[in-house]
Amino acid sequence: MKVHNFNAGPSVLPNEVLYKASKALIDFEGSGMSILEIGHRTPLFQAVLDEARNLVKELMQLEDDFEVLYLHGGATTQFLQVPMNLLENDGTASYIDTGVWSNKAIKEAKQFGFVDVAASSKESNYTYIPKQFTIQPKSAYLHITTNNTIYGTQWQKMPETEVPLVADMSSDILSRQLDFNKFTLIYAGVQKNMGAAGTTMVAVRKSALGKVTRKIPSILDYRNHVENGSMLNTPPVFAIYISMLTLRWLRDQGGAAGIEKINEKKAALLYNEIDQNPLFRGTVAKEDRSRMNVSFIMDKPELEEEFLKFCKKEDIVGIKGHRMVGGFRASLYNALPYDSVEVLVEAMKYFSLKKA
Repeated sequence: MKVHNFNAGPSVLPNEVLYKASKALIDFEGSGMSILEIGHRTPLFQAVLDEARNLVKELMQLEDDFEVLYLHGGATTQFLQVPMNLLENDGTASYIDTGVWSNKAIKEAKQFGFVDVAASSKESNYTYIPKQFTIQPKSAYLHITTNNTIYGTQWQKMPETEVPLVADMSSDILSRQLDFNKFTLIYAGVQKNMGAAGTTMVAVRKSALGKVTRKIPSILDYRNHVENGSMLNTPPVFAIYISMLTLRWLRDQGGAAGIEKINEKKAALLYNEIDQNPLFRGTVAKEDRSRMNVSFIMDKPELEEEFLKFCKKEDIVGIKGHRMVGGFRASLYNALPYDSVEVLVEAMKYFSLKKA
């Protein structure tokens, strides 16, 4: 039985991806082996890795200077790997603090150099994206988190800056059209829009590497991963395979441009209900609302548990809000069908009428 899956991550995957993956678990490409059993240095897997990386380049329309990597460690390891590779010991990096994950990135970066927190929305419990800030011109880079999964805010317009731009796009990667070539480095845990948990995609400009003087452990040096084609150590084979299938599916939807139209419709439907339903209200500034993670609360918090139970009966799962915000959070990632949002909206309407 399929449910309406609004989980924040790992998240819903396209049905055709699950179907193809289930077949590959038994027999991958007629090899007589499961995808879980094939050698990572065989032509069978090399074809998977090559296609996954090429699809990222195609869908993001990346320039030749970019290298696409699939790495272990999640976005959390990237919090330290980015400054280790890009920030000199006596240098400064600028960060904009828009939530828990950017805050964790700031904490890690402080171990490798100076950090200038150019702006923060912490004082309002991260309910908006800062608009006014000044970036130190000598900063090694400016780091932003493009979408804030916990709080439900999203950068609608990328900051204009003369320094290299680095972004954690874990929760909105390839959900909309962007000029990805404006960035020097992009990283994203793939378990929300690009596949299943277990691997992280990094797109990095090769020309930005090798400029710090510190010694970098081999496994954390991007140059080694570039040189070895994401095969410096045993890669997460199955997670990369799922990512490849998901990227194929995304390409068939019309890529970022095609999926953006669908994501806009899904978000508009849910936000419209939140704004007109007297029982619910949004938690963030309207101009900064995320299309990926919709956070909302009830004016009568005593009804929240009852609404969650009602949703469960309607096969709606994953909408309980993060403990730092409370209320509800509906994640509308690429693979979530429009009709799932319709079901949630109908549930909100019915519950509100019942409690009127």
